Amino acid sequence: MNTRLRKLGLVLAALGLVFVAAGGFAFMKAQEGYRSLQAFSAAQNVNLSYNEEGQLVDRGETEGAQAIMSLLANDWAYPVVQGDLNPNDPLVNTPTEYMYQMATVSYHTLHGTTTVVLPEDVTAADGTVYKAGEYEFATDGRYWTGFNRANPIEGAARDKVWTGTAHALIANLGVGTVTASALFLGLGLAGLFAGVGFLALLSGLGLVWAGRAAEQPATAAARLSRPIPA
Repeated sequence: MNTRLRKLGLVLAALGLVFVAAGGFAFMKAQEGYRSLQAFSAAQNVNLSYNEEGQLVDRGETEGAQAIMSLLANDWAYPVVQGDLNPNDPLVNTPTEYMYQMATVSYHTLHGTTTVVLPEDVTAADGTVYKAGEYEFATDGRYWTGFNRANPIEGAARDKVWTGTAHALIANLGVGTVTASALFLGLGLAGLFAGVGFLALLSGLGLVWAGRAAEQPATAAARLSRPIPA
């Protein structure tokens, strides 16, 4: 029985070492990813704006930042981590900072105005005639799919509002968000592997110790019970 306990303990200890090694490897790779993301963020040099009180501002106003945060937290239901928003480190390099910057680009795109010029009268499919001239079009919260392309003014405004630059910025920031979130998950898995490994290692060593401790009294008792030669 004691021998079996020791063997089981050795197996658990070996598995524990494997998990600890896996945790260390995952941690090393996550750190490499963090360094790469930091370099990527520094190369872009995109920083959030804070006032002297450490509050987020947009174009110098806290109201604008609050509206952007409302878009992010309420409309997009993103779980904002306040600890990611550090006025002492305004560089955009955390998941929340990337998402906030994405919301900034989207907010100004959604609430801007653009000028549409019709060089000549246009008759829409429903028979409505739009006179030639210059029109000031308010986006009014329309996303790319929210424009009525049957309306010549909206159809022309869509490409002016949701430009290739806006789409590219949002896509670029989205990559940063996913990368940062994946690295955070990688650190969590590294900690999980290491925790399971240490637990298995301690349990295995404990079984080995218990098996040896139980064997020693039995051996001593067996020696005492031997008949004494005449």
